[in-house]
Amino acid sequence: MVNTKNKPVEHQLSEYINRLQNGQTLLKDTPENVIEVVGILKSYGVVLDAYSKNLIYIAENQFLVFFPFFKYFNGEVSINTLFRHWWHDRINFEYAEYCMKTMMWHGGGGLDSYLDTPEFADSAKIVIAAKFKINPFVLGLDKLFPDFLIEQLRVSAYYSGLGQFWRVMADIFLSLSDLYDQGKIKSIPDVVNHIKAGLVQDALKPITYDVKINGKVYDLIPKSVGLTFLADTAIPYVEAIFFRGTPFLGTVSLNAQAYQIPPDQARFQYGALYADPLPIGGAGIPPTLLMQDMRHYLPEYLHEVYRRSLRGEDDLRVQICMSFQKSMFCVTSAAILGLMPYPVHTEDQSEKTANLVYLEKWMERFQTSRLLEVNK
Repeated sequence: MVNTKNKPVEHQLSEYINRLQNGQTLLKDTPENVIEVVGILKSYGVVLDAYSKNLIYIAENQFLVFFPFFKYFNGEVSINTLFRHWWHDRINFEYAEYCMKTMMWHGGGGLDSYLDTPEFADSAKIVIAAKFKINPFVLGLDKLFPDFLIEQLRVSAYYSGLGQFWRVMADIFLSLSDLYDQGKIKSIPDVVNHIKAGLVQDALKPITYDVKINGKVYDLIPKSVGLTFLADTAIPYVEAIFFRGTPFLGTVSLNAQAYQIPPDQARFQYGALYADPLPIGGAGIPPTLLMQDMRHYLPEYLHEVYRRSLRGEDDLRVQICMSFQKSMFCVTSAAILGLMPYPVHTEDQSEKTANLVYLEKWMERFQTSRLLEVNK
């Protein structure tokens, strides 16, 4: 029997293959979409700037700290900051950690591979010995459980890696907003081309990680390892956060007998490109923290769009999430076009075929995504 269940979706997605083959984008080019995408990426850029600084601070200053009570303070602890923290008048750095843990759990890329090498373990042991050289209790603990402290440094390396990745993305998004304000960004293709250019420009930017103990610097990920921004942080991030993600508590059953969660991580489809925006605001939905952060930095032109909506600001976080999802399809468009095997407008038939196969594989993954919904 022929399965016709997915044929309408496949037919619609084939249109997006044609669009990408012609150098166009996954998101429709409309004035409303431009306002939403640029505005939300301006806000997101501000938040990513803060996330990046905190992740790098934690990696460099809170490594091998067993109870890092003040890790979200970036070294600036005072009565005022304590009260702001307790009152939640602050950036929700917990979301940055959620992304880091998700990225580490799914793995992939050179960063993940290097952290499992004997070379990293040897470097970690040197750092552990230097950090706790006058602490026989911890050194004894390390003898009993030799992988425990090394694993903590692997986590710290992911803090640093994601922080460095977001540092680049924050600059790309903030410069996009500046160009829009100058009248140089006028369409969705302009947005995608700007992001793609930024990704290509920093593709080979080294990803390194070192820590300082008593004034001495110890390399945990030296430049000589050859880890780079695009291959070893950007692509694994897109895979882990845009596509796979993690199931949100309260939205699906985590009971293995209910069969609501795939047993294979590679089949997870809980990422930003699949998530239903409507649960945003509910308990156990991590992106709510991100939407709450972005609402504080919305440019006025985008905030006004939300005020004029059917529910006004009553569902502001949901509206922000919908705009954010549109923007992530623009980032995905930039990644797809930037990683295409051959030039978009190649005339060589074999290269055209290779590009088509490449795009078809992407479209297979988009079948249950929100691509059709964001373009309605």
